[in-house]
Amino acid sequence: MATTSVLDFFSSPDRHFAAKSEVEASIGQFDAPAQFELPSGTQGLRYVQELQAKAAAVTDPNAHVHPMNENIKMAHGTTTMAFLFKGGVCVAVDSRASMGSYIGSGTVKKVIKISKYLLGTMAGGAADCSFWERQLAFQCRVYELREGHRISVAAASKILGNTVFNYRNMGLSMGTMICGWDETTGPALFYVDSDGTRLKGDRFSVGSGSTYAYGILDTEYRYDMTIKEAVELGKRAIWHATHRDAYSGGTINVFVITADGWEQHFSADMNDLYYGQYAKSARSSIKSMLIAWPNCLSPRAGPIVLAVG
Repeated sequence: MATTSVLDFFSSPDRHFAAKSEVEASIGQFDAPAQFELPSGTQGLRYVQELQAKAAAVTDPNAHVHPMNENIKMAHGTTTMAFLFKGGVCVAVDSRASMGSYIGSGTVKKVIKISKYLLGTMAGGAADCSFWERQLAFQCRVYELREGHRISVAAASKILGNTVFNYRNMGLSMGTMICGWDETTGPALFYVDSDGTRLKGDRFSVGSGSTYAYGILDTEYRYDMTIKEAVELGKRAIWHATHRDAYSGGTINVFVITADGWEQHFSADMNDLYYGQYAKSARSSIKSMLIAWPNCLSPRAGPIVLAVG
């Protein structure tokens, strides 16, 4: 008797109409414009509307502070770098996470694996970069399954740029590089930040130590480098930045992306280089200088005192 009642209930005209309405309503959701996923709770829509209104009223992009304490401001530092060369794309980063003078971690993985042929870097807010680039990895994988081929570097960077653009002036802090190898066009490199800026280039450096890294990169960069030379350049540029920038440091990691995918070619503590490989080269250069200088001096020249520190 109970079974008959249940069947009668689902086969009734009223129930059929209700079920049809639910299906039509569900299908209609896919025709509507894309919307943000709202926070859980009954007041989710009101919360987002209030947040958007506050963001629209802000004219100073640096005005975002902690809602519970206006003295807490975003302060961060890092050094990340990527450049194109004839063998692919070289990506080099440090591993220090800091907030002002406070070092939160020395082992942060600032290269985020998006796919076998795509890498992203982390500069700015660690949580923002990590979350949105992992979300990008999910979208790239869905694209690959749906289309039957992997996504291009340009398309991946465009997805990330469009995403963060919609959250502009809401407190995101991101300065990332999307690097990879396309099936048809080869290596590609894009810079994307939290303002929605998206730039294509052959070399970028992002972070508080980027000016020091650029000094080495602009001096020694050549497009026709081998993989070994590219790894050495990336390693030296990041090491120089960690030596001069107090907010960069820890482990130096260097990756290279080729037609076969990405591969990590170097990972070592910056101090190992400071007291090892680069310390020896510095001592040898000073010795050569001391030998050469007396031959360039006149007999009337006074003594020379060198201070190395």
